[in-house]
Amino acid sequence: MTTNVITHLTILTVSLAVAEHGGDEFKNWPVKPGAWVQATKGEVWPRPKVSKPQQEFLVLRSNSFRFEVSSEHIHGPCDILDNAFTRFTKRVFPPAAANVYSHLDPLHRKQRRREARKELKNDPMYKGFLNVVEIAMNNKNGCEKYPHMDMDEHYEVKINSPDEPGRARIIAFSIWGILRGMETFSQLVYSSMEYGDTVQYIVNGTQVMDSPRFTHRGVMMDTSRHYIAKSVIRDNLDLMEMNKYNVFHWHMTDDPSFPYVSKKFPDLSKEGAWHETIAVYTQQDVAEMIEYARMRGIRVVSEFDTPGHTQSFEPGQPGLLTECYDHRGEKTGFYGPLNPTKKRVYAFLEAFFEEITEVFPDKYLHLGGDEVDFKCWQSNPEITNFMKKWNMSGDYHKLESIYIKKLLDIVSSYPTNNGYIVWQEVFDNGVEVKNDTIIHVWKGQWEWEMAKVTGKGLRAILSSPWYLNYISYGSDWTKYYLAEPLDFYGGEEQKHLVIGGEACMWDEFVNSVNLTPRMWPRASAVAERLWSPRDVRDVHEAKERIQEMECRMLQRGYPVEPINGPAFCNVDWNA
Repeated sequence: MTTNVITHLTILTVSLAVAEHGGDEFKNWPVKPGAWVQATKGEVWPRPKVSKPQQEFLVLRSNSFRFEVSSEHIHGPCDILDNAFTRFTKRVFPPAAANVYSHLDPLHRKQRRREARKELKNDPMYKGFLNVVEIAMNNKNGCEKYPHMDMDEHYEVKINSPDEPGRARIIAFSIWGILRGMETFSQLVYSSMEYGDTVQYIVNGTQVMDSPRFTHRGVMMDTSRHYIAKSVIRDNLDLMEMNKYNVFHWHMTDDPSFPYVSKKFPDLSKEGAWHETIAVYTQQDVAEMIEYARMRGIRVVSEFDTPGHTQSFEPGQPGLLTECYDHRGEKTGFYGPLNPTKKRVYAFLEAFFEEITEVFPDKYLHLGGDEVDFKCWQSNPEITNFMKKWNMSGDYHKLESIYIKKLLDIVSSYPTNNGYIVWQEVFDNGVEVKNDTIIHVWKGQWEWEMAKVTGKGLRAILSSPWYLNYISYGSDWTKYYLAEPLDFYGGEEQKHLVIGGEACMWDEFVNSVNLTPRMWPRASAVAERLWSPRDVRDVHEAKERIQEMECRMLQRGYPVEPINGPAFCNVDWNA
């Protein structure tokens, strides 16, 4: 009896200890002080397709380094390229990196530099200073204006190659490849304190040949549940470029708020936004975001979700939504999805989406179509009578199909000739879609869904394993890293229909303060899965590179969170 009591007390004590500390099973209990994961130096994220590093190295100096275009006579002027030079120079010499000898007087600083030069010259691997990186874009058609679905992003970086010793070049056929190559070059440069105890910016001789695995590599941000500051969106576009994402999926509106200021329907934001002046995006704001993204080779794909997720439409455009009724046949005062039986709804959609195609230049619109709740439609006598008239009583999937078909016909009718993306429910509910529709898969058991969608010959985008708004204590990035979009049963033809994926950030519990740290570097794990070859899956190798990527983003001035546990990044945290 006594033994049993002691055993139960011991179990209870251990259980309480675990509960009190939240469980420490994720810890690896290091056997020495310092970081749990040692960061690499000058390794690229996402990992390139081919990389041939050398031991020989060159040194960069901020006061003499520059990028220089050697191919303008071929392609002519390029505003995207001009804009990139200042941005990438700052990334090579990150502004937030600590100046560890700033406390020294000028005399001692000069002394340290002299000592560093002596030590460098004595290192047999040192091959001098690198002052110029040449940019070669061999394209007579010039600089494309907007990024697009099938843009060419392949590039080559050559630093101190055997045929060009002491020289550095970034070579690509398109401006998009040049941007990706410039990002890779900026990451190959790393700081070192090994010479004269002063900071030296070093780049090893390297040959990189790279191109993305998937064409659609996106980040979805929700700006309805919480208004997201324009400065935060810009920061995330910067971080997307650093991680070689190329699509910003802007989930602009939803049930809680309507922040987009429509010129045709201004009351939508006036009545539907959290605040009509300080929590909205004007067409000028949208144009600025699109331009900011364009300069970084990022498409902006808008999403105005219908027929569900439209509660915020009602205050500014009353009468579009379905009125709900109770079991006694009386109005409840609540509203459901858009009412697909009303001609006025389609007149509104035609005018509204025509405006959207004029404001957003990308050829694709995300039309939503998810989580359509049929209960309100079922309760509404006007809809019931409509369905009786057309011999489809009780089949609300057919009603949804009528709505989606009309919406797709509307979007197809514009001179902009847009394509469209829809959430998977549209496909699941048997809605007739056109052959060029892209299905966005987001629910569980996604392997089966991807097989079904591609089995019907439709293109697919995957998000199911990459909902970054879900969080837990500890390091969770490896599950995102190991999720493989092509891990489903199907032939090669089906696998070719998977055009990529998106990391999603839904904002019920995310606002402008915590969006960036919650997103990054966790979204970096998804970025490598979508960019790098399929066989790049070694978590232990990736841990050290993503640790460097975390520090890199911090030094560049972005508030990203720890990815692997205890560590220190050379940033002046008290500045």
